Amino acid sequence: MATIERAEVAPNRERVAVYVLLGLVAFGAIAMLIAYWSRPPQMGIDEDVFRTVDALYTAVRAKDEKRLGECEARLHGYRDTGKLPADSADFLDGVIAKARAGKWDVATETLYEFMIAQRRDGATGEHREPKRDPKAKPAKGKP
Repeated sequence: MATIERAEVAPNRERVAVYVLLGLVAFGAIAMLIAYWSRPPQMGIDEDVFRTVDALYTAVRAKDEKRLGECEARLHGYRDTGKLPADSADFLDGVIAKARAGKWDVATETLYEFMIAQRRDGATGEHREPKRDPKAKPAKGKP
């Protein structure tokens, strides 16, 4: 009789283990999809846009209304000329709106996460070298 109980218990344990494993796999897949869909949009590879977003971060962090407006105007210009994709421009407009509403810390965190999520590679996957300042002196031993 003890053997019959063991025979009945073993399949139940295996079934539970399979359900737990399937649940973990499903949870992992859902977590990956949520992470993928909640990523901020990419702003492209234009250096002027990157510098302006960096200046925007500085303005938001310093709670500087004047610089905030200047960055907003430049970003709208980039959107109009096609240098900044519409979804990224909308995202940055949301950050600016948060800052104007007095939520400077939230705007700073949101913008920081946006900047960290950016990829600076072009469509071919090649990394673009930053532009060199023609007035800068070359390092010793380099042309």
